Amino acid sequence: RHGRTPVAMDLSAGPNILELYQKPVNITTYDTKWIPTSARFVVLGSYARATGCLQIYSLDTENEGVKLNTELEKKAAFKCGTFGASSLRERHLATGNFEGYLQLWDLQRPEKPLMDVKAHTSIVNAIDGAGGQRSGYGPPELVTGGRDGCVRVWDVRQKDAPVAIFEPAEGVKARDCWSVAFGNSFNDEERCVLAGYDNGDVKMFDLRTGTVRSEHNVRNGVCSVEFDRKEIAMNKFVVTCLESAFTVFDARTQHPAKGFSSVTEKVPVSATVWGAKHLPQNREVSMVLGGDGTLMLYKYQYPDQRVVKDKDGVKMGVAGTMNLVNSKNVSTQPISSWDWSPDKEGLAVCGSFDQTVRVVCVTRLNTL
Repeated sequence: RHGRTPVAMDLSAGPNILELYQKPVNITTYDTKWIPTSARFVVLGSYARATGCLQIYSLDTENEGVKLNTELEKKAAFKCGTFGASSLRERHLATGNFEGYLQLWDLQRPEKPLMDVKAHTSIVNAIDGAGGQRSGYGPPELVTGGRDGCVRVWDVRQKDAPVAIFEPAEGVKARDCWSVAFGNSFNDEERCVLAGYDNGDVKMFDLRTGTVRSEHNVRNGVCSVEFDRKEIAMNKFVVTCLESAFTVFDARTQHPAKGFSSVTEKVPVSATVWGAKHLPQNREVSMVLGGDGTLMLYKYQYPDQRVVKDKDGVKMGVAGTMNLVNSKNVSTQPISSWDWSPDKEGLAVCGSFDQTVRVVCVTRLNTL
């Protein structure tokens, strides 16, 4: 199913997207992350001389709004980061860089990484973490996806080698892995990894069995993948693409031949969809990031019936619909990163290629 006309909603009574603060930066920003249980966030990126930049900002409402606390320069440019494998007490930041290294940083003592391993032969395009935060199961693990086409899973307690590797078969041309995400981590045994590739492939790897659980192709390069929740039995996941589209898969029911059912939504702007980030406090709400600098707030609506039977009596899922709630253009350049605050509903930080970091507030989310 492909794009519909967005459902008209009364925006005066619903959520609004407000820019609280803008902070010009002298770097190309690739990722932004809130430090858990704090009013601080991290900006990762690259200086013009291709070295890495790690900045820590805090909200300073009495003065200019955003205050730079720490700025560090490292040898290689940073591409991505996550706090997902770290406890709330330690709050260690895991990063991937342009030279293929996976590193783990103590932000209190960031001079030298706690972990420094060559994870990929070239750029680490994407990273995700699981098992370390306030909820969830299983070991503290990181997953990285690289330009070399490999997806590797790392246990932060054993830093020398990956615990799982998913790579192209011998003789098969490696496709650039652009995005990775953990999910289905609802007990200490189960955990899955989603990976999206530049040719439109979306693969789900089962870490318990070490097998490919499902494969789809969305016919366009996959810019991001994300489950609506990591720590529950698979419910749904979203895949964003080049060519102004994203696809939502219902992951509750997998048909043995047709796989997961899905719905594809065309966004109202003619641009790449860089990502879709689910609101931590409401998994049906997500912010979709436009390549023209537009932020688009969507809400997922479940179908009346989530499971039907095919002509042979085999269960298959039914996808719902995505409704556009509101949108706002904040930049002339792509929104390259977005991170909702895990602690304050509606608060977010985003980075753009216009060399500006923005703190954004989405109001009245409780009306959805």
